[in-house]
Amino acid sequence: MDATGELVELKFHTQAYRDMAPTELAAAITEVVNKARSRMAERVAEAYGPFLPEVAGAEEVMNGDLDPLKLLDRLGIPSDDPGQ
Repeated sequence: MDATGELVELKFHTQAYRDMAPTELAAAITEVVNKARSRMAERVAEAYGPFLPEVAGAEEVMNGDLDPLKLLDRLGIPSDDPGQ
């Protein structure tokens, strides 16, 4: 995985995959890719965390879950949101 979560290389260290049923192989690959993506996301969040304000978590920013209006509220900056 690269830092953006894209799969850049996949290696099979044995020939055992040849004896697996297609659904079993697909499930194994999916599990490995998801674990690798999760680990890379954790590493990126850990690396960038110190550069973010304390009111914004790195995972929140990376996942696209950061609400700009809530961030302004956390910072004590009033927003001009008409919905409030």
